[in-house]
This record gives sequence, C-alpha cells and structure tokens, in this order.
Amino acid sequence: MSELYRFGISLEKTLIDAFDRHISAQHYKSRSEALRDLIREELLKKQWREGGSVAGAIVMTYDHHKRELLNMLLDIQHDFQETIISTQHVHLDHHHCLEIIAVRGTADQVEKLATQLKVQAGVKHLSLSISTAG
Repeated sequence: MSELYRFGISLEKTLIDAFDRHISAQHYKSRSEALRDLIREELLKKQWREGGSVAGAIVMTYDHHKRELLNMLLDIQHDFQETIISTQHVHLDHHHCLEIIAVRGTADQVEKLATQLKVQAGVKHLSLSISTAG
C-alpha cells in the first residue's frame, strides 16, 4: 500500500452533514474512504476530458430482428478492433439481445465507438461505464 498522508479540511456544517449522509447511504466505513473515491472519480473525469487511456464496458440491448442491424453492429465493432477487448452476447428473449463489450483505449475512441453503436436504429439502450486503464 502507498504511504498515507493526513491533512485537514474545513467544511460548512451543512456540507459535512450531507457528506455524512452520503457516507452512510453508501456504507463507507470512514470519511477517508469516501473522499478517496471522490478524488479518484474526479481524476478519472479529468483523464477522460484530456483523452487519456481508459477501460470500461459498453452495455447495449437491441432488437436482433431489425433489418441489417446485426451486420451494422458487427461492421462497427470490426472498425474498432483495437479498442474492443472482448464481447459477450446474451439472448434476452426471442426478439431482444444484450451485448456487453469490454473496451480499452483513448477516451475519444471509446466514446466514438459507443456513439456509433447507440445511434443505430434498433438499439434500444446503450450505456457506457468507464474506469481507469491503469
């Protein structure tokens, strides 16, 4: 584990009360753990904005009976083979499928892939979850 540093901060009572409610609702063991997560989240957002390397998952549902949709989705995925690590395909019912796509690359490339998939007619929902790549 890295060397730990202690520091003090001053907050308004209303802000610390709201933070403590957040900590309790999220089941954090301490303010330090919650604050570490908030800092990591902000640093990840900065990394995303600056086009840094990220990893994540694209989760989408779609109607596989939509004409030419499967071919279009596969063509897009082949265009991003450097970004896609793996995919998992799940049949939800006779008409609908769930696809989970593990991705790693620049934030711009990952977002471009997600956008190209999302705008296809027949894609019911798509969400992108990102994390740090290292």
